[in-house]
Amino acid sequence: MLTNSRRITCKTFAMLAFAGLAGVAQAQPLQLPGAQPFNPAGSQQAAPPSATPSGPPKPRTPSMPPIKLPTEDSIAGRPLRHNGALGQASLEKLGTGYGLKFSADGYQSDNLTEPCVVNFGDAPIPVTPHGKPAGVPRYQLEAPACPIVFDVLDGAFLVVEPTEPCVITAAACRIDPRGLWGPDARTLSSRTKEIEADRGKAERAVLEGYKALTAKSDAVDQRSIAREQAGFSSERERICRDFQREGQIGFCAARLTEAKAASIRARLGLPEPKPERPRPPRPAVARPAAPAPVPTQ
Repeated sequence: MLTNSRRITCKTFAMLAFAGLAGVAQAQPLQLPGAQPFNPAGSQQAAPPSATPSGPPKPRTPSMPPIKLPTEDSIAGRPLRHNGALGQASLEKLGTGYGLKFSADGYQSDNLTEPCVVNFGDAPIPVTPHGKPAGVPRYQLEAPACPIVFDVLDGAFLVVEPTEPCVITAAACRIDPRGLWGPDARTLSSRTKEIEADRGKAERAVLEGYKALTAKSDAVDQRSIAREQAGFSSERERICRDFQREGQIGFCAARLTEAKAASIRARLGLPEPKPERPRPPRPAVARPAAPAPVPTQ
């Protein structure tokens, strides 16, 4: 039979042991089956690979839908008319570059109701290349009476200088060569669907190009880009309003939209797309001869 002191000692030991187990249980948090083990106190655990920071996101590379960039071959040797109706010009290949044969319609400088014509000569006048400041080939006609700067488009060229009409004193004629020089508008009716498709592609390229310009610009430049984008339609309308049959065909608007897309590509620093190789003609497949009819008796 235990004495009172011994019973007290056993009871005290049991209480201490229970308290120790409770402390251990309280120090260890609940861990579910299959979970990762908890870190011991003072230790560190590497974050999962997916949570490891990989630095700031890389900037998105600007891009635009592919477009067909114009070349001199699209107008070389082809007669072009101012606004598809008046005058005549043609870019000719020379030994060291290109020359321009140019004839412009105008009005007499002392009587703006009387028409006149200025011919810059029967031989092509050499033109000076100025690279591609707007994304397309640019040339200058070295004519002291009326220096002309033009951009080569697809099947046309756009005169961007002079900024004012020229007065040719020797001919007493005032000419205004600004605007688009393209094919005779009467020859474009059969190409309406092709021209419409070209404009649609160019419109999409311009839209995506402006988005790319905006994405890489600060707030000040973004406002300027927005104003430019809003003003492009009115500028195109101003240039193309005198082009013959523009409302039915849309040739001028299509070519100016392609030029704008080329300009945006240059501003984005995108490489020029490789020229498309013409597809070889498909070989004709010989059809089997129809069987000869069997004579009936």
